Amino acid sequence: MQQLYRLIVSSLIAALLFGAAGRAAAQDSTRLRIVTTTTQAADLTTILAGELAGNEIIITPLMGAGVDPHLYQPTEANIAAMSQADLVIYSGLHLEGQFDTVFEALGERRIRVYALAAPVKAAGYVIGGFTLSAELSNVDDPHFWFDPRNWQMAAEGLAEVLSETDPAHADIFTANAQAYISDLDLLYEWAAEAMSQVAEGQRVLVTSHDAFQYFGSAFGWQVRGLQGISTEDEAGVADIQAIARFVMDNQIPVMFVESSVPPNAIQAVQAAINAGGVQVELGERQLFSDAMGEPGSFGGTYIGMIAQNVITILQAYDIPIPTWPDGLEPVPPAELLATGG
Repeated sequence: MQQLYRLIVSSLIAALLFGAAGRAAAQDSTRLRIVTTTTQAADLTTILAGELAGNEIIITPLMGAGVDPHLYQPTEANIAAMSQADLVIYSGLHLEGQFDTVFEALGERRIRVYALAAPVKAAGYVIGGFTLSAELSNVDDPHFWFDPRNWQMAAEGLAEVLSETDPAHADIFTANAQAYISDLDLLYEWAAEAMSQVAEGQRVLVTSHDAFQYFGSAFGWQVRGLQGISTEDEAGVADIQAIARFVMDNQIPVMFVESSVPPNAIQAVQAAINAGGVQVELGERQLFSDAMGEPGSFGGTYIGMIAQNVITILQAYDIPIPTWPDGLEPVPPAELLATGG
């Protein structure tokens, strides 16, 4: 089935690219056309483009809020957009696993495809040693953005790629990246202070799938996910029982559902724990994992996504939220900061 899918995708790309060649001359060549896959990739690209976004630079995001990039399969419209792009920006480390054939075909046709994880991988800051499938073992955890210091590297790398693609606006990309990196410094310092307020023995984050290892490493928390690093992995009865036993043995008071993962499996863990005579709560709000929130919302930005996760965790532990750094945008809304908000 997978081989048939690859053949269909390859044929579709070839047909679209053949047709796109004739249309390219008719398009406005003064505009840079960028396609992004994940919500995080779209957010970062828009920030670095700044005032150019929507004018000199047209950014087309493929995935929306709550979309699981592990399972997302590119549509014909997605492939058409990528086939006519000057640059395709994706997260990388096999997060968008269904796109592999598309990226290969685009590269063969000299459309630049760039992974935001590339500088993080090159610097040796990825967490590896996972098994993704029978064919893919010892792979890297793709959720690198959950350490803001990694996202700083992604911003710096993307600024370089944008500058190479559009040299006339290199100063803008570089300045925007530097300003954003400073904002991420403030975010990291605030989050580190916030997460350290939970007693050391209670710093265990249990979630639907194993998306938070970088987050835990950045802020000194142990992380356990019911599913593996990819949501393609289905949790079985043994997985549910193992997590339930871990929660009971370690007296963990709360577990969390993720925004891009159905709650069924983690609810099954809760039921197993409650059946064992122990009460465990689910966080009142979902954690953002593989996708950000709705556009225009606080969680619809990278900074807001990280901050809202921190706030959600602290509120579940009844811990006060530290003062938000002066000048850091966006600012958490009052209703989010309210206890139980």
